[in-house]
Amino acid sequence: MIRFVKHSEVDTDKWDECIKNSVNSMPYAFSWYLDIVVKQWNALILNDYEAVFPLPTRKKFGLTYAYTPFWVQQLGLFSKTYKGLRRINDFVAKIPEEYRFIELNMNHQAAVKEGPGIQRKENNNFLLKLDKPYQDQIFQYSKNLRRNLKKASSAGLEVFKNDAPKNLIDLFRLDKGKSLKHLSSNDYKVLEQVMHVAVYKHCGQVWMAYDEGNRPIAGMFLLFGLNRVVLLFTGNSKEGKERAAMPFLIDEFIRSSANSFFTFDFEGSNDENLMRFYSGFGAENHPYQTLKINRLPLLIKYLK
Repeated sequence: MIRFVKHSEVDTDKWDECIKNSVNSMPYAFSWYLDIVVKQWNALILNDYEAVFPLPTRKKFGLTYAYTPFWVQQLGLFSKTYKGLRRINDFVAKIPEEYRFIELNMNHQAAVKEGPGIQRKENNNFLLKLDKPYQDQIFQYSKNLRRNLKKASSAGLEVFKNDAPKNLIDLFRLDKGKSLKHLSSNDYKVLEQVMHVAVYKHCGQVWMAYDEGNRPIAGMFLLFGLNRVVLLFTGNSKEGKERAAMPFLIDEFIRSSANSFFTFDFEGSNDENLMRFYSGFGAENHPYQTLKINRLPLLIKYLK
């Protein structure tokens, strides 16, 4: 039986055990991660936590809705069996009527089928298996990536693998962050908390590239799941772009993790330039859905 459970009633030990042992486990779905990125989340749960479906929840103008928070790419249904994943539409049908608007990113292994009132949008996500020796991994690299790595190798860059989260966030805010006005100070605080807790739990690392003057010029935050590493957040600078510091950092991680059971998750993207950059490493597209259900009153419905 699939039942709706409020956040306060979720058994987080059983929840995390389900996420850990699910066939499609992702780090975003652990209770500690959800507790940081969203103030309230409820859930749909099958029997005794055989499968779970988080519902990040907000209210606006008195209306309850489910959404995908910042710093989360994919949620949806997580199950201990592949058979359970096939029940995705049963879970969607059990989302209470009080949720008047639903816009949630599903994970790529649990795709929602067509149905009344269900809208779906496909998004790109690039994954790279690290199950080969490094020499075999770089055989997949594009010519442009090889040129950039050659440029980086002569730039005298050094990697620091346990840098401070604030250093990476500051680097981002001084560069790309200037044009992203939708990110608030609180969004950055939430991100920094995610980083600190992940580092504390030994499932997160900040990698930074420093130039010969000991100045940080690029960086990335890696979030580790059971068998995947998510490129959750990156920061760059003008100097970092000129010296190909970001390709250098990613290649360094691939070098150190080659011949492992990890999959490197680039976490996107629908942007053509980023798609070309990610595929340059030999990564393949594993698309996921955004689910949208609009139950809003008629007047508001068409405004959405």
